[in-house]
Amino acid sequence: MKDSKYILMIVAHIVIGVLIFLIRPLSTFYAIAILAVGVYYVIKTRNRNNEVLYVSAYVVGSEVFLRMTGGNLLYESSKYAVMIFMALGMYYSGFSKNAVPFWLYLLLLLPGVIVATETLNLQTDVRKAIAFNISGPACLGVSAIYCYNRKILLSQVNNIILALGLPIFATTVYLILYTPDLKEVLVGTGSNNATSGGFGPNQVATLMGLGMFAFFSRLLMESKTKLLFVINLIVLFNITYRGLVTFSRGGMVTGFIMILLMLGYIYINSKSQGKYNLYRLLLFMSAAFFVTWLYTSNQTGGLIDKRYANKDAAGRVKESQLTGREEIWDSEIEDFLANPVFGIGVAKAMEVREEKSGGLIIASHSEISRTLAEHGTMGIIALVIVFFTPIFLFLDNKQHIYMFCFLFFWLLTINHAAMRIAAPAFVYSLSLLKVFIDETPTLHRE
Repeated sequence: MKDSKYILMIVAHIVIGVLIFLIRPLSTFYAIAILAVGVYYVIKTRNRNNEVLYVSAYVVGSEVFLRMTGGNLLYESSKYAVMIFMALGMYYSGFSKNAVPFWLYLLLLLPGVIVATETLNLQTDVRKAIAFNISGPACLGVSAIYCYNRKILLSQVNNIILALGLPIFATTVYLILYTPDLKEVLVGTGSNNATSGGFGPNQVATLMGLGMFAFFSRLLMESKTKLLFVINLIVLFNITYRGLVTFSRGGMVTGFIMILLMLGYIYINSKSQGKYNLYRLLLFMSAAFFVTWLYTSNQTGGLIDKRYANKDAAGRVKESQLTGREEIWDSEIEDFLANPVFGIGVAKAMEVREEKSGGLIIASHSEISRTLAEHGTMGIIALVIVFFTPIFLFLDNKQHIYMFCFLFFWLLTINHAAMRIAAPAFVYSLSLLKVFIDETPTLHRE
């Protein structure tokens, strides 16, 4: 990719962030344009080079931005869009006959849906309740079937990551304009909607952490000139800073772990000169992250330090390490133990908590405990399939340097943000790709 083209894309997304901040209805136009251009692009190219992955990545990267600015036509439209694009990709390019584990995974979700039709309260809109809770797992299943052992170049994977990162950068620009002066809105160490564009800090931080990883990977893998290095460093600093000041820790910690996993893999597989160059970069980036943290600490009056130390604004250690989420976990484990085979039914766990709390609606933050409660043993088998399949494929796929990054993004994200957004489902599916570094993959599908 030429420097000028890359710079133009960065500038274009600065403009998108500014325009939507100034004229918010443009967000709906942006959402429609993404889908319309995406469909046209895939149909025109007939998905010869896995164009559905680029389009889907962009859809996933823009999801929180569109929710935050009211642009999505449906709240879950990004998940549905990803499934539609993946289906288009399978229509044009087929899928591996060996993707049986994920057909089984989708089948294992069905008993929980059937049970829900019997257990959900009469006043509940059953269709909406089930769709809200099952759309994330369904998105993962469909995406995984498309990506399973699909041959692709590492350079293409890097471009898919860029497609994820660009709309996240536009989100960052919007956040900078939305909250220019942090000190006016910071009053404690809890997650802060005012610094998250008026939207859920957990979801915003999840995307910011993913964006941090995306542009760190650009810095490491695709900054072939000093100009690109400086541009990627500036973008990385801004995304990291805005992610930190959401005061939501899960997404940022996840992004940082992804970076460590990538660096660890590269280090293990590098020769002496490569390790020396990596040492130099690590020294520089450690200093850059340290400066970013110091700047964030200064701008937040030290509150960010207390947040990550699990303290309140007065410096007292909080009783709960997980902001009360362990109570939700315990409740869902109880539901599982009471109904261990098929579970209590999709969406029923939230109803149970609502009844116990006297009307308080408490959504699950952990997809693992929710799956156990609502799908029972079928859910355990489904989770085992999802976790171990990419590891099994990796035994014959050692050139996939991002595999563990993608797998652990899914695993860590579903433990603090469930599958409320499409990101964990789509990013997980990328761990199943068969990646080649030096040779062009054949077009033959197994």
